[in-house]
Amino acid sequence: MNLRPKIALYEPDIPQNTAAIIRTCACLGADLEIIEPCGFLFSDKRFKRVVMDYMDEKMIKFYQSSDEFFKSKKNERVILLTTKSADSYAAFKFESNDTLLFGRESAGVPDHIHNSLKYRLKIPMMDNKRSLNIASSVAIILSENLRQTNFNK
Repeated sequence: MNLRPKIALYEPDIPQNTAAIIRTCACLGADLEIIEPCGFLFSDKRFKRVVMDYMDEKMIKFYQSSDEFFKSKKNERVILLTTKSADSYAAFKFESNDTLLFGRESAGVPDHIHNSLKYRLKIPMMDNKRSLNIASSVAIILSENLRQTNFNK
């Protein structure tokens, strides 16, 4: 069993955000899973400018579809981070093998995925604010996961 924390991105569409998340995962020791299709090419110069030399393909698993992703997770917890949840991440007990799923920047995840997941969490924000940048959200949630599971100790 892999005990590294896992960040999963559902069809990411902004290259700079994905590159920043790759850097965060590389620096904090998390695996990254990307559910395709992406809204950009990995040869995009905006992506390459941010990712620099942090992209370690051994730490990234690509899935051709959400069906393939969820079939691989049938015996694991997948936790969706969404602005549409009533439950705060701060009150949640993370486990070391959790997969932390983040939706596409422009649209989140489709309703059928949102409704099929048992665990849906949000990052509390000030009233009348729509959302944090996804790269910031990943850093917040990954830090909490690592703190709770003592991964780096």
